[in-house]
Amino acid sequence: MLSRRQFLAFGVAATASAVLPISPAEAALRTKVERTVAVHNIHTGESLNTVYWANGRYQTSSLRQLNRILRDHYSGAVHTMDPQVIDLLCALQHRLGTRKPFLIVSGYRSPQTNAMLAAETDGVAQHSLHMDGKAIDIRLEGVPVRTLGRAAKSLRAGGVGQYPQSDFVHVDVGKVRYW
Repeated sequence: MLSRRQFLAFGVAATASAVLPISPAEAALRTKVERTVAVHNIHTGESLNTVYWANGRYQTSSLRQLNRILRDHYSGAVHTMDPQVIDLLCALQHRLGTRKPFLIVSGYRSPQTNAMLAAETDGVAQHSLHMDGKAIDIRLEGVPVRTLGRAAKSLRAGGVGQYPQSDFVHVDVGKVRYW
């Protein structure tokens, strides 16, 4: 039999989970003791395979290294990436059952770089989440864009855009939407 205190605690927990449902990506990550991610920036040639979350917290030095690799490759500007977008990559690697590094096409973009790309290319949002460190354009060796995009959509963790002509998938931690 539950005590009144246990009953109330159970009720609060049940209400919170009903009001704030977690995505499948978050659920998968909650069971991991360590979170790792492997990335390779196709423009700079830099690679990193790191444990970025351990002992219940993000590892500052690993996040700093990721910020550097995910920098604006046009200007060299480094920006703090949202740890949730790194979690998204980790969940995606887990979903695909791979340890291969994500090939980074674009991570952070400075407002100047984003404006330049928007002027030159269709499909670049004026207020891109890349400028907030909340989006990454990726590919994965041996995995078709369609397969990578489908896996990213299944996580329901944010936006997913598939660009088969340019051979990459955009993932972000904004609103759930697909294009």
